[in-house]
Amino acid sequence: MASRTYADRCGIARALDLVGERWALLVVRELLLGPKRFTDLRAGLPMIGPDVLSQRIRELESSGLIERREMPPPSRAHVYGLTPRGQQLEPVLLTLGRFGSIAPFPDGDATFSPDAAVVALKTTFRADAAAGVCLDLELRLGDWTYALRVADEVLQVGLGAGRNPDAVITADASTMAAVLWHGLPLDAALSSGSFEVTGDHTVVRQFLSLFPLPT
Repeated sequence: MASRTYADRCGIARALDLVGERWALLVVRELLLGPKRFTDLRAGLPMIGPDVLSQRIRELESSGLIERREMPPPSRAHVYGLTPRGQQLEPVLLTLGRFGSIAPFPDGDATFSPDAAVVALKTTFRADAAAGVCLDLELRLGDWTYALRVADEVLQVGLGAGRNPDAVITADASTMAAVLWHGLPLDAALSSGSFEVTGDHTVVRQFLSLFPLPT
């Protein structure tokens, strides 16, 4: 498979030779928080066809940005994860996320995967507002669970359950986004049952205040 190139010596052009194809950076986005199976990638990117996804994976593997791994027994499932080189794209994606956060939304019923919602948290996290804040939460978005910790003005995110979290939030990605950035009052979301909190509600309100949209 011949790769296309801009034939430009500029570093930006050479970077786009690696990740400039349609869907490539979104595949990377879906792997920022940890390895995934092919079916998980398709679930996070439902508008991509399996053939195109396979092609993007091959291209990203060939570029040294992702790698295929085998999970330890008893699973032995094959997953795809970012290489150290691929992980260097995280600040690029977060900057793109901040840039795009004030752009118009696409028409129709646009998708928003759980990982996209959590990456958006990292994109909009306001470190100066977190001065002196220390809290731990577990976030459950659909079938995915994330451990979130704010300490020393840093947001740490990991796949999997949290250890002794102060509170647990259960929602879907769209409701989480609506509460955080689209004006849905938390009390209204709680009353509707689309947003559930177990544990310290004060911690949740404090947590939600740390993610304003860029202006």
